[in-house]
Amino acid sequence: MQIISINRSLAFNMQIDKDVLINCANNDRKAQKKLYEMCFRIFMPLCLRYNSNEEDARFAYNNAFLKINIGLQSINLDKINFFAWAKRIVTNVLIDEYRKSKNHTKYYVAKETDYELEFHAENSTNEAESDFGYKMLLKLIDEIPQTHALVFKMFVIDGFSHREIAEELKLSEGTSKWHLSIARKLLREKLEKMDAQVEKRKVI
Repeated sequence: MQIISINRSLAFNMQIDKDVLINCANNDRKAQKKLYEMCFRIFMPLCLRYNSNEEDARFAYNNAFLKINIGLQSINLDKINFFAWAKRIVTNVLIDEYRKSKNHTKYYVAKETDYELEFHAENSTNEAESDFGYKMLLKLIDEIPQTHALVFKMFVIDGFSHREIAEELKLSEGTSKWHLSIARKLLREKLEKMDAQVEKRKVI
């Protein structure tokens, strides 16, 4: 039986029988249920990162899984990396939901030139994401403006390049870099404020 291996960098080693995928494409309910549960373990955390509550995250996951299940009917399972393909679908669904948000343009700030955007981006550091607990970082990310947060998550957490982010969000690469720079700046400020509060408590 042929096995499709999933990215080992995940918290667990997930494998999916090719037969399960084939049966899903043929509308086998048991196979669909099995695939739903296996993908849920991988992609639900991704959905939670891009949504402020579990209900919206579940809605996004269910929408994405429906597209995955339908897509299985037309892809070549011998040539495609299922995990990468499925993750792209989930990410696209999350980005589509973002685009529908009423706040989509609220925090977009235009800069005059890509050179200026590049300057801001090159003068940022990775302190925010490297020196703080992951869960707390996600909490802080949700407190900064939406577009800055989205670009930060896509670049730092999910590994998208600025070119890919620009294509997905219909921005220039320079604008993507600028959003990342501002996100890091805001996160550093929040971290510094929290550190100052901790030091103040120690003194008291």
